[in-house]
Amino acid sequence: MTHHGRGLRRLTKNPALVRALKKDWRRAPISAAEHAMLTYAEKLTLTPGIMAKTDVMALRAAGFNDTAILDINQVTGYFAYVNRLADGLGVPLESFWQDVVEDEDM
Repeated sequence: MTHHGRGLRRLTKNPALVRALKKDWRRAPISAAEHAMLTYAEKLTLTPGIMAKTDVMALRAAGFNDTAILDINQVTGYFAYVNRLADGLGVPLESFWQDVVEDEDM
């Protein structure tokens, strides 16, 4: 969440929430649906080979329809893909990201 925190703060207007998410999203004051979404995204990111139908069923149970589930899946997969490309090629962050990272540490 390092370089996305500023945008999240701007969107939510809630710096305390952003800090809580950064510290431990599992304990942050978020809705059950948001928790289900982040659980799914984390599992897809860290252990994609063990994803199962039950992971999608958990999102449906949390209130997400098929379009929203596809969006969650595609955004998670896209970020994983792009980050791995950049990391694998040793692409450095643009200089403006350093300012964002420093802002987040405040």
